[in-house]
Amino acid sequence: MQYTAEHEWVRTPGEHDGSVRVGITHYAQDALGDIVYVSLPELGTRLEAGSTCGELESTKSVSDVYAPLTGEVVARNESLDATPELVNNDPYGGGWLFEIVPGNPEELATLLAAADYTATIDAS
Repeated sequence: MQYTAEHEWVRTPGEHDGSVRVGITHYAQDALGDIVYVSLPELGTRLEAGSTCGELESTKSVSDVYAPLTGEVVARNESLDATPELVNNDPYGGGWLFEIVPGNPEELATLLAAADYTATIDAS
């Protein structure tokens, strides 16, 4: 698993051919509080790394979700429509957000390893 400075995780491979699965970290869901609404990119949407592609609304605030990589959305976690609290209860499992097929697989090398991500949290 790899991470972004914006507190998203990326797991390879996803369940679709060549895809990666994206979610938010435990740290992020804890900081947000109880998530009550999730807005995700539509299937087929082309994302650019670093661009806003969704929102998480909690009882505390609304937070943007950023694309960790450039690519096309091939799956979204439709379960979050009815049960957005999955992001809080199981951020690395049932609370995943979407899957994308990277347009440039070399971008994976720009993501943070677990130790580097942990260091960014500890520094804040």
